[in-house]
Amino acid sequence: MVKFSKELEAQLIPEWKDAFVNYWQLKKHIKKIKLARNKRPTQLNHGFGRSIVDPIRFIAMKLLSTKLFFSSNNNTNTDDDETVKEDASDHEVEFYQTELLQLFSEEDEVRVFFERLDEELNKVNQFYKTKESEFLERGEALNDQLQTLMDLKQILDGNRRRKPNILPRSSSSSRRNSGFSESPLGLNDGSTEISDEIIAAFERNGVKFMNSPAAAAAGGGAKRKKVEKRKAAMRIDIPATTPTSAISAVTSMLWEDLISNSTKQDSTAGHSINRKKIQCAEKMIRTAFVELYRGLGLLKTYSSLNMVAFTKILKKFDKVSKQQASARYLKAVKRSHFISSDKVVRLMDEVESIFTQHFANNDRKRAMKFLRPQQHKDSHLVTFFSGLFTGCFVSLFGIYIILAHLCGIFSATTGTAYMETVYPVFSVFALLSLHMFLYGCNMMMWKNTRINYNFIFEFAPNTALKYRDAFLICTTLMTCIVGALLIHLLLTAAAISPSHVDTIPGFLLLIFIALLICPFDIFYRPTRYCFLRIMRNIICSPLYKVLMVDFFMADQLTSQIPLLRHLESTACYFLAESFKTHQYTCKNGSLYRQFAYVISFSPYYWRAMQCARRWFDESDPNHLANMGKYVSAMVAAGARLTYATQSNSLWFGVVLVTSIVATVYQLYWDFVKDWGLLNPNSKNPWLRDDLMLKNKSFYYISIALNVVLRVAWIESITRFRINQVQTHLLDFFLASLEVIRRGHWNFYRLENEHLNNAGKFRAVKTVPLPFREMDSD
Repeated sequence: MVKFSKELEAQLIPEWKDAFVNYWQLKKHIKKIKLARNKRPTQLNHGFGRSIVDPIRFIAMKLLSTKLFFSSNNNTNTDDDETVKEDASDHEVEFYQTELLQLFSEEDEVRVFFERLDEELNKVNQFYKTKESEFLERGEALNDQLQTLMDLKQILDGNRRRKPNILPRSSSSSRRNSGFSESPLGLNDGSTEISDEIIAAFERNGVKFMNSPAAAAAGGGAKRKKVEKRKAAMRIDIPATTPTSAISAVTSMLWEDLISNSTKQDSTAGHSINRKKIQCAEKMIRTAFVELYRGLGLLKTYSSLNMVAFTKILKKFDKVSKQQASARYLKAVKRSHFISSDKVVRLMDEVESIFTQHFANNDRKRAMKFLRPQQHKDSHLVTFFSGLFTGCFVSLFGIYIILAHLCGIFSATTGTAYMETVYPVFSVFALLSLHMFLYGCNMMMWKNTRINYNFIFEFAPNTALKYRDAFLICTTLMTCIVGALLIHLLLTAAAISPSHVDTIPGFLLLIFIALLICPFDIFYRPTRYCFLRIMRNIICSPLYKVLMVDFFMADQLTSQIPLLRHLESTACYFLAESFKTHQYTCKNGSLYRQFAYVISFSPYYWRAMQCARRWFDESDPNHLANMGKYVSAMVAAGARLTYATQSNSLWFGVVLVTSIVATVYQLYWDFVKDWGLLNPNSKNPWLRDDLMLKNKSFYYISIALNVVLRVAWIESITRFRINQVQTHLLDFFLASLEVIRRGHWNFYRLENEHLNNAGKFRAVKTVPLPFREMDSD
């Protein structure tokens, strides 16, 4: 039977771990009580006086220690069991405090235990109240948002509906008591004129129109004439929290208005609503409902797990003390707010009802697919094929190495042409497979350490890639690549025309691209399309709001510059039709060398633009400092490329200085900012206070390993080369080391992000809402 402590560890919400009952610390107090009581009977027979008095005192202490009092500050309400005090502030806060009547110092352990229990009960209660209040406010805001959306849809459809009302309205938010219900949007194409009466009704309900007649009337006649010549636009914010919300980075207008400009140029005030923007607003509100429901479910789980924890720990106390002293305390726990309040359950039911009605066409089964998405269970076939393709890859790779050695592929005389034509394409797939394998290892480690990477990356839990899937992808890809290498080698040895044989890598690349953009729901389509969407956001930086997954992927690209260079070589080889002559002449062209700078700079440029965009959105100077890191890396990469063609002492000094500056900058950012380590005041020397890995030595080893792999650029200036074949092999080895360093960096980067979320108790995504109040002028 699994111990409850392990069950609690497995089921608790990772981001709220510090807000749960510290069950493990309370168990330690129970052990102290047990040890103290085991020692006490040996002290009873030390003289005639003590032999008579001690048993009486011991029995009296037992009886009195079971009486629990809950003291109060201001208002006390006494009954047979307890007194609960409530703070006389605006927010009702209950503080539970147990007052044990005791006569002997031997029972100090009991007193300490109940004091600690009081602290845990207060902590749980206050956290529950805070989160409950947040979700209730969020639900009320969503009620207003849905109200406004229904009003706009009514204008477009022209049919009256009953408005929704999710929450019981408070006195401060009762301006819309009636509601209307409807099915999902059935919007007409084009735009719809809004009358001045409807505009005035919207403005009375908090939705402001810019340059509306009502606003113009308040501004005088001159302003009214100016307003009547322009269209009135409802100001509705649609924040770009999703990749589909593009914005302009070169103008001060960050977000587009929900209400488009009227095409009319007459003197009357025209008001038109854009259908697509209404649909966008509806999607945002629907997502906000899903996140609200998810948060309510987490809070419900929080309540039930803590109740079980209190019950279990009090049973342990009864067992150790051999009495039923905890019965009254458990009654108080059951009457506390986090158990007695039913607001969360009622709100969950109401959200289910309103979501089914408005976003699922009254189909509850469909609504539950959104509100409670089912995660796909791990298939045994995935594990089986991963093992099968691993065995195939190892076998084929061994055969290839033997045949390549027999054919003289790795010799300096016969292997140069082979390495120039075949090596670039296959090294692309090899580096990609290695990166995917390390990502699978990261996901496995994140899962084992309960790092919620799907929440951090904002992946859909029902379609998110799992580590077994990542292993299957990389093993399948590597089996295909090594198989193609082996076929290419056999055809070459059979004296087949090189112009035909060298098309094999090109066909392989085309097949890979076709699978990546395949529109059919096969081969992990959600993951493929998510990858393409992220790549679009990166390439178009800074036109898109930067999400965590965007800059995380951009960081991966900075470690895959050799892969991008190999793609450049492959494109040049096939576009220039060099495969027909079996002569690789692209590298001799000036355009190729110039484009090499673009390829080497692009990942750093994209990452720097993301930092600039984040600084623009958040006004945090740390993003500018981070941008400086990528600018320094860009300068160092350019210096190394120039030194490769102009080998003189001047460029050697430039490479040395720029590379050292960039490396020190990067190491500092890795350890201090991205990993949160090197804290001299931490309780864990030079690490951080919270660590997900129990063995601290892993962190010190990781710091040393990251330093070693960061200085691998030294090889580029030592020019340790013997021949062209060994040069390519050495470059591939160094590129693989950088990919390994990045995979190693990924775990600690996400661990630090998870701890930041846990420090702020962020377990649910906050979806910004489209409609906001603003001044009419």
